[in-house]
Amino acid sequence: MSDDKPVPRILQQQPQHESDPQQQRSGATDFQSRGQAQGESGSKVEGEGSYSATRDYQKNIKEYLDKADVQADAEAAKPRSQSEAKDLEDAEREGKSHSRGER
Repeated sequence: MSDDKPVPRILQQQPQHESDPQQQRSGATDFQSRGQAQGESGSKVEGEGSYSATRDYQKNIKEYLDKADVQADAEAAKPRSQSEAKDLEDAEREGKSHSRGER
């Protein structure tokens, strides 16, 4: 037997190139240029759960409630028959059975 100890492998990483516009950002899902990595206002990309997306969603909901006939939309969404109502209830029950919090 020999006393050869295993030699640890040293992995080299490619350095980030500031001049490369296609350099992948940490956490990015695809390659993007520096202009795409920043929002319209010049701020950094916020990612999932962003404040700007929440603001846009709330603004759109407010506009819908101000302009749309919500009552007519609710009436149009009602089931058209007893069998359709039963199908919707069955689908809801099935969906809830897969939920962690509502078993």
